[in-house]
Amino acid sequence: MSIMDFSGKNFLVIGAGISGRAASVVLAGHGGTVTLNDMKAIDTAEQPWPDIEAAGVKLVFGSQETNLLDGMDVVVPSPVISPEIPIMKEAIRRGLPIWSEVEVACRVTDADVIGITGTNGKTTTTTLVGEIMKATGRQTVVGGNIGYGLSAQADNLPEEAVVVAELSSFQLEFTHSIKAKAATILNITPDHLDRHHTMEGYAAAKERIFLNQDKGDYAVLNYDDERVRAMAGDMTGTVVYFSTCGEVPEGAFYQDGQLILRLQGRDTVVCAETDLHLFGKHNIQNCLAAILLTYAAGAPLDVIRQVLKDFKGVEHRLEKVRTLHGVTYYNDSKGTNVDASMKALEAFPQGHLILIAGGYDKMTPLDDFMALAAKRVDTLILIGDAAERFEAAAKKAGIQDIRRTGYSMEGAIMLARKIAKAPQAVLLSPACSSFDMYDNFEQRGRVFKGIVNAI
Repeated sequence: MSIMDFSGKNFLVIGAGISGRAASVVLAGHGGTVTLNDMKAIDTAEQPWPDIEAAGVKLVFGSQETNLLDGMDVVVPSPVISPEIPIMKEAIRRGLPIWSEVEVACRVTDADVIGITGTNGKTTTTTLVGEIMKATGRQTVVGGNIGYGLSAQADNLPEEAVVVAELSSFQLEFTHSIKAKAATILNITPDHLDRHHTMEGYAAAKERIFLNQDKGDYAVLNYDDERVRAMAGDMTGTVVYFSTCGEVPEGAFYQDGQLILRLQGRDTVVCAETDLHLFGKHNIQNCLAAILLTYAAGAPLDVIRQVLKDFKGVEHRLEKVRTLHGVTYYNDSKGTNVDASMKALEAFPQGHLILIAGGYDKMTPLDDFMALAAKRVDTLILIGDAAERFEAAAKKAGIQDIRRTGYSMEGAIMLARKIAKAPQAVLLSPACSSFDMYDNFEQRGRVFKGIVNAI
């Protein structure tokens, strides 16, 4: 797609977070007339607002009347903006085109796109893919759901560059012209059903990552996830699979401690599990997906192999903090749902864990999580809003040693320190979001690390 000129077009960008700010400035930079709106009253005298106004963006904060849509050609909602709020319902009723911020990114670059989505594992895989592509020497940007506005990252990149994009279902919902050189769905488990209402709706939003692919593009599917594997029949790109459970017809798989690439009937050992700093079956999956995505985008196998061996992982995801008196402390604050925390527990097959869990309760079913915890966890320490419901589910699953420390992370860590004896490990993996005690999971993880490192 050639890069677009938006002169003469009026855009309403809804939501003044990272995505909204990026989209506004990029659209204005390409000639668009842009209004940025947010329900919150924001002091426009403080940065970055004067700079954004100087870029030609009109700011309307503190209200959200539907007459903002009058004269608009395109509406650009930030990912957190639900299609069910009044202004979005009215935009849909009027038949206005709706673009995600990712759609804006796709229209302002000719670079190759590598797209990554899934319920869990996105950030680790995206970061790893970004490191591999940078190591090839190609100009590489990483953005999307990983903390940087993708449109700002992608703006005017040359054709030979590559955009590595972590994409959430919210971002994909209104993305239309993406054509990823390689894209993956890592897995699909229940999440965000408050927005998508059904698993089918959630999966359909994720599947949009494969839009517009042709046979020269690659759809990388998780063979072990029934819902994802079943998408193969819908694909217009070349399908390859990854699996940690057995061989695949074409793609990458894990067998006898080795990560193996199978393409056109030829098997190549990429590396051994023991070469990796990452651990746990879910991280093997992430590595297999990264191998296929980067190989499809032209990365040489020796570069892929070296980065896999060097990669230390992502902050807040099974992050080793320190070992004290033979007890190792792990920060898995990014375990914001039950499935993510189950993957963390499965990474310790020998068990002997003191688990700190709880937080802002997403009200997801707990039976499977607690059944696994009953096998792996010696002591369960609960914090935050979810403690009462988690305790009831833990007792039902037969967990004997359950403690509560209210809303005190320090209390939880000091209790863990008091009772932990080698070879036990202390794991923070909340299975909840953080909003009852912290601004985000990053802040929660840094508080945990700060207290552990100060002991």
